[in-house]
Amino acid sequence: LFPSLLFTAITCIVLGMGLPTTAAYVIAASILAPSLIKLGLAPLTAHLFVFYFACLSAITPPVALAAYAGAGIAKTNPMTTAVEACKLGFAGFMVPFAFCYNPAMMMQGSVGEIISVAISAIIGVAIMSAGFQGWLLWKLTGGAVHATDVTNASRTMLFDIHKLDWDDTLLKALNIPRTMLPEVRSSSEIYGYTEIQGVKVPIAGMAGDQQAALFGQTCFDAGEAKNTYGTGCFLLMNTGDTPCESHNGLVTTIAVGLGGKVQYALEGSVFVGGAVIQWLRDELRLFSESRDAEYYAQKVPDNGGVYLVPAFTGLGAPNWDMHARGCIVGITRGTRREHIIRAAQESIAYQVADLVRAMEADTGLELSSLKADGGASRDRFLMQFQSDIIGRTVRRPVIRETTALGAAYLAGLAVGVWKNKDELRQLWNCEMEYTPAMDAARREKLLHQWHRAVQRSLAWDEEE
Repeated sequence: LFPSLLFTAITCIVLGMGLPTTAAYVIAASILAPSLIKLGLAPLTAHLFVFYFACLSAITPPVALAAYAGAGIAKTNPMTTAVEACKLGFAGFMVPFAFCYNPAMMMQGSVGEIISVAISAIIGVAIMSAGFQGWLLWKLTGGAVHATDVTNASRTMLFDIHKLDWDDTLLKALNIPRTMLPEVRSSSEIYGYTEIQGVKVPIAGMAGDQQAALFGQTCFDAGEAKNTYGTGCFLLMNTGDTPCESHNGLVTTIAVGLGGKVQYALEGSVFVGGAVIQWLRDELRLFSESRDAEYYAQKVPDNGGVYLVPAFTGLGAPNWDMHARGCIVGITRGTRREHIIRAAQESIAYQVADLVRAMEADTGLELSSLKADGGASRDRFLMQFQSDIIGRTVRRPVIRETTALGAAYLAGLAVGVWKNKDELRQLWNCEMEYTPAMDAARREKLLHQWHRAVQRSLAWDEEE
């Protein structure tokens, strides 16, 4: 009785502050657990109370999970847990989304101290769907289908991408019952049906974000690659029927599952791509609109010896240094804002070039051309410099939203809109092609200086 009264009281207080009902549930539940622990209740019992009341009040599992996950982060500090609960899943949306990429790591405490005492309860709500897409399929089919596809399963850190099955060793280590995990299926088949205004609509395509973009770019053969230029950058290369183990910091993953077979891919991630342009716009206020970066970058003939390493949150592949921090080097009295803007633009291309070289080294395959998509691919200066710095043709398609396109292609194959991948290839149209115009000596000099700048950013935030 006491926990229920306390939960109700906290909820009423938060509602009285004018916050939305869902937010009140999240905050109240996150405060409840550490409060009960302080009052002497066993931690496991306290967390079970939280989960129970969150489920009753919030009704939807994602909201309950948001509250529950937040409650476990700082068991003895109610205010901290309230803040962290909102970070993890305000209105119950972001928690299942976070779990879709890497649930095993989330459970083991990569965001604060994630509820080790009640890990099985979290599994019951989030891991059972093995990601956001599994939860969506479950909801869209009215609970009739509990499944995911091989590309999403491969990103959970619980799936054996060689045997194409959940890994029993990992499941045992994390105390995850196999029976709670979804069935793993191909990326293109009719999983079930959802009803829209009385009409049953088949759900027939499922793939991870970047795998769908790879498929949308029709990269169906080994050695074909695409790069998505968003706030970050994601380079994927199809490696064919055999997984390629990386020795250069890249991720080996499943590209697609079709017709009972899978294709594999190598993936490299750049944490800060287009986001560096947003930083120049919003924090340094060097221009008012992101598209202006292209204009200013071309106002100077070169970068003036200036290199900007946008390691704002560390560096991803192939360096993988969480302690790296951003730096601008090579500044002289003659450095202008145009040089800094150009250096920022070039930094995106340099990071992608490092990924290309790592992939070619791992696979032994030489990239013939790179397909580009994403918002920043509209920048003509960036695309031309990218072509110059990798010494390969860069091709931008007419349809740049290739993730949605790839999902549509997968669904269309399953329901007979298209017969095979050859038909899909015919649909890919190039809007713009950029060919390298930089000589090899200059390219190597620029890359050498870039790598010198990167070395200065590494381990900057590491405690001595």
